[in-house]
Amino acid sequence: MWFLRLLAVLTAIAVAGGVAAFLLTRDLRYLRFSWQLFRYALIVALLVFALLIIERVAVIPL
Repeated sequence: MWFLRLLAVLTAIAVAGGVAAFLLTRDLRYLRFSWQLFRYALIVALLVFALLIIERVAVIPL
């Protein structure tokens, strides 16, 4: 779980860094990079949350 938290923090830092680089240089590729990273991180987070919910709800007979 600590690994997922670390990845979330690093992703947030990378997105914020891309936005800051865009604000400093007005180069759109930094903004595109940030948006793309944010989208993929959101998809991964939703998949992880879905797996956690399935794990809680699923009844597996032994």
